[in-house]
Amino acid sequence: MPTLEMLWESDDPTEVLRRRFGLADGRAIDEWLAEVGLHWGVGVTACRRIVMSDHNALAWLTTSAGALLAKWSVAHERFDRLSELADLARWLGECGAPVSVPVPTAAGSTSVCADGALVTLQHVVDGDHLDVANSDQVRSAGAVLGRLHDDLARYPRSERLRQPSPATTGTLTDRVSGWLDADRSNVPATLRTSLSERLVDAPTESVQLQLIHGDYRAANILCADGRDGRVAAILDLEEARFDHPVAELARSAVMLGTLFRDWGPVSPQVRADFLAGYQSHRALGESELRWWDILVGWYLLGMIPPDPAQDATGWRAAAEEHLHDVAP
Repeated sequence: MPTLEMLWESDDPTEVLRRRFGLADGRAIDEWLAEVGLHWGVGVTACRRIVMSDHNALAWLTTSAGALLAKWSVAHERFDRLSELADLARWLGECGAPVSVPVPTAAGSTSVCADGALVTLQHVVDGDHLDVANSDQVRSAGAVLGRLHDDLARYPRSERLRQPSPATTGTLTDRVSGWLDADRSNVPATLRTSLSERLVDAPTESVQLQLIHGDYRAANILCADGRDGRVAAILDLEEARFDHPVAELARSAVMLGTLFRDWGPVSPQVRADFLAGYQSHRALGESELRWWDILVGWYLLGMIPPDPAQDATGWRAAAEEHLHDVAP
């Protein structure tokens, strides 16, 4: 029986594997994965570990083709989109982006349906999650995001991934002001006022809208061993969507250090290094630079938990520091 883990949830992983994924025991896992491997023409000899989250699972496999990672979903309503995202990952890999590229099946596709699950296979990428204490890694991650945005802006099938969202139906000003107008009793009035004052001076000209990664942070960035801080792989394109690149840049800078549990903010220096890395590849325009400070403040305020007692990692303090530093 492989090691079973839950990524976010506290549920019993053995029960989750049985109830959500229909795999009752180690034998059932081995038999199903052996059948799945046939689509790729590989023999699966062992499954070492399975990690689950919601209706998705990852399995680390030993196969006749070496170490592979099987990724599957049983969320049927998402299959078409997940197939498109697998194709996107393949295209990005062909462009030279450091993404985890799906291994093509014997028929040349990036994914297959097997017993009610949509499955992809990927090579296992060596590396560790981004360490925000390593400034070289942080700058490298920023530069890679800049390049990724350039690549995603050129993706010829991007319209297939467009979905209705606040990002595609309103301006940045509408989004931030709408958020401020809602009930934000957990956010101190002084901080809401400070952000509102910054919003008065927000640029009125439109900001570029395009396909973005959607969840670019330490949990989805693997860095190679060594002193150069090189990004080995960008993981998990499942949140890809249309938004403004500067909005993703600001959100990623705020969320950069978050992994899977006990999220906390990074320092202003980490955000500055990340921005510098990004601009080393893709310089921000004047409007984007003005939006940067506003959006960083907005995302920091959005991370303040409802209960002050739950703010052990200091999101409120981080928001106070940023909005004080950028006060008019």
